[in-house]
Amino acid sequence: MTIEPLDLLRSNLARVRIPEPTNRIYKHECCVSFDTPRSEGGLFIDMCTFLAFGKDFVGWNYEKTGNPVYLHIKQTKKLVPEDRPSKKPTLLAIGIDGGFDNNEPEYEETHSVVILPEYVSLPFPSVELPEKVRLAVDAILLAEGAERKEELAAWTADKKQVSSYAMNLQQIDNGVVIPPSGWKCAKCDKTENLWLNLTDGMILCGRKNWDGTGGNNHAVEHYRETGYPLAVKLGTVTADLEAADVFSYPEDESVLDPQLAQHLAFFGIDFSSLQKTEMTTAERELDQNTNFDWNRIQESGQEVYPIFGPGYTGLVNIGNSCYMAANMQVVFSTRSFISRYYLSQSLKKAFETSPADPTVDLNMQLTKLAHGLLSGKYSVPAFENDEKENTVTSTTTAKQEGIRPRMFKSVIAASHPEFSSTRQQDALEFFLHFIDQVERANTGKTELYPSRSFKFGIEDRILCSSGKVTYNRRNDYILSLNIPLHEATNKGELESFQKLKEERLAEGKEINADEIVRPRVPLETCLANFSAPEEIHDFYSTALKTKTTALKTAGLTSFPDYLVLHMRRFVMEAGWVPKKLDVYIDVPDIIDISHMRSKGHLPGEELLPDGVPDEEDSNKMWANEEIVAQLVSMGFNNLHCQKAAINTSNVGVEEAMNWLLSHMDDPEIDLPISKGHGSGTSTIVDQSKVDTLISFGFQEEIARKALEASGGDIEKATDWIFNNPNASVSSMDATPSNAASTSNDVDLPDGGGKYRLMGIVSHSGTSTLCGHYVAHVLKDGRWVIFNDNKVGASINPPKEMGYLYFFERL
Repeated sequence: MTIEPLDLLRSNLARVRIPEPTNRIYKHECCVSFDTPRSEGGLFIDMCTFLAFGKDFVGWNYEKTGNPVYLHIKQTKKLVPEDRPSKKPTLLAIGIDGGFDNNEPEYEETHSVVILPEYVSLPFPSVELPEKVRLAVDAILLAEGAERKEELAAWTADKKQVSSYAMNLQQIDNGVVIPPSGWKCAKCDKTENLWLNLTDGMILCGRKNWDGTGGNNHAVEHYRETGYPLAVKLGTVTADLEAADVFSYPEDESVLDPQLAQHLAFFGIDFSSLQKTEMTTAERELDQNTNFDWNRIQESGQEVYPIFGPGYTGLVNIGNSCYMAANMQVVFSTRSFISRYYLSQSLKKAFETSPADPTVDLNMQLTKLAHGLLSGKYSVPAFENDEKENTVTSTTTAKQEGIRPRMFKSVIAASHPEFSSTRQQDALEFFLHFIDQVERANTGKTELYPSRSFKFGIEDRILCSSGKVTYNRRNDYILSLNIPLHEATNKGELESFQKLKEERLAEGKEINADEIVRPRVPLETCLANFSAPEEIHDFYSTALKTKTTALKTAGLTSFPDYLVLHMRRFVMEAGWVPKKLDVYIDVPDIIDISHMRSKGHLPGEELLPDGVPDEEDSNKMWANEEIVAQLVSMGFNNLHCQKAAINTSNVGVEEAMNWLLSHMDDPEIDLPISKGHGSGTSTIVDQSKVDTLISFGFQEEIARKALEASGGDIEKATDWIFNNPNASVSSMDATPSNAASTSNDVDLPDGGGKYRLMGIVSHSGTSTLCGHYVAHVLKDGRWVIFNDNKVGASINPPKEMGYLYFFERL
């Protein structure tokens, strides 16, 4: 017995909802693939959950939810005459109504209501459809899609109006000069969330949040007392002045200050010099270098042969997202990520194990991204018309549309306000954030998490002047390398170039781009610099019970499957001006870091005694001001920075920052530094974390000791317990902290020290927060350039200009 389509629809009206204004409606992209209404099968929107699915995936949703009624949207390209006149723009924008015509094709859209599992179709619009269905479809079609809403929110969040108080702002000359770091509220001890009043130069803390965090309202109280209208948030001022956070108290909103450079220069933060040197030889040279970087990294001017197929899918730039795209192209070229999210996990498996809303599930969106990049389904030539068989030059001139990683970006950036924006970001910071999120998502899983393939151990050996040693261990995902410019291999050429510059300057002539000579530093030199002995001043010796000079050397305790090298090309100069080191790194295809393996505790070495200094000595414990100042300039809390320096015995900035990053969530991190707070860690342990470990089946005493030994990190505490199976409370009390550093790295991959270069993330621009990122990846024996959605065979990869280098162990 067959049921009439309308009767079938009426019998399922209970599974149809009319969307509310607060509902998220997906109608531009499938939740588990990159299918869109323009795909061959169109898009099916679940009329109960408002999630969208492609033709091949809507059946999975029916099996999982039982929801049978769907709105089917199909877009078909219109045939447009070749001599169509361009529309005159009315807005300074691209790709939106009224903006510049970017010659994108136009599409016709058709709708129908489809009932699963038989795919019974009813046309829309139709007066015969039940009113509830008509209202629901109208609401879905009229609503702004959730995908578009998120994009618009990211863009409009950055839109600010010029303050009416900016142009005629009165400034009081009271001799105030603002240093680049070390700020504190003038009325309390707050060292973060600080605002500089642009009238009198007062540094005061921001508003107190509803939960008691934030500032003490001193900045806004100062405005009420004085009426001085504008303040800029310290720590947000960079060379990109438009990105600075300026707040107008009378207008009660974030604003733009067109005179911000002058207003800052009034208090010693001088950006006007950058404008004055605009037309000097040095500035022209910088401009030439920037253009050269841009062309070299993107291989502009060369016939890059486009490549299509599995593993060669481009990522469309969805608003300064090249930092993310470059990283993902390299990461999803590694065996560990290919295996975890493509070979070992189908889209269906990821969807079946995802929560009710797969768009917010990282595992689902990583699997979707992997299949989008690696399947080849979306890596096909994009033709100007539908007559593909008539296109003769498709393989050499055609480009691909690529995929838009909107849902992935939304999920991975959910916990990070900067990555949620459409501003350019640091590719290194994103890589570390991405790896951290993947590791968190895979915690407790039986299979090995893919981020593990980047993980390795670093051991610092510190030799005290007493002859005794101590060892500090930490894990990391990147090896960050300084670039020793003084060890350039082309010093003769550099000296000749310097003389040429001086001669041209005296003659009033310019340097041509092809005449510029850059320092060349071998990668081996940067690696040797990492391992070289380094003097530590003001090191507190528990043997001598006083400060002394120690010698630090660093080595790796394990070699990862993939070694990521970060080149420190960016430095901060006086006046808060970020500078990019203009240098080439000579990078070989094969490197051997076997000599960098740490030897560990050697026979005959005497370890520094462990323990907290006595009361008299603890009063001597202090944080190295230079280390604290550098950490504070990065945006960290001053008190936290002091604790980091003290707890790493003032060894160095990198060690202190690693300590800081791993102890940010410690419950005692905000407690004042008290007597006895030396190189040992506090014994305060979060009881909730103890209870969590108890729920795993561990004894309370063991759980407490493990948390103390791991700085309060539950995952590390669990590893510590498994690495010390014979430990008891009594035996642990007698174990020196140095012995803990010799525990084996059972959770880390290890192998030989020979590596092959397989990926490069390059950057063109003056700062990591502007410019453009491009990836080059070694695939199938050839280098491939991934420049957003442009994918092609690389002719001359810019190996000497990398910001991040990815090496695969042989």
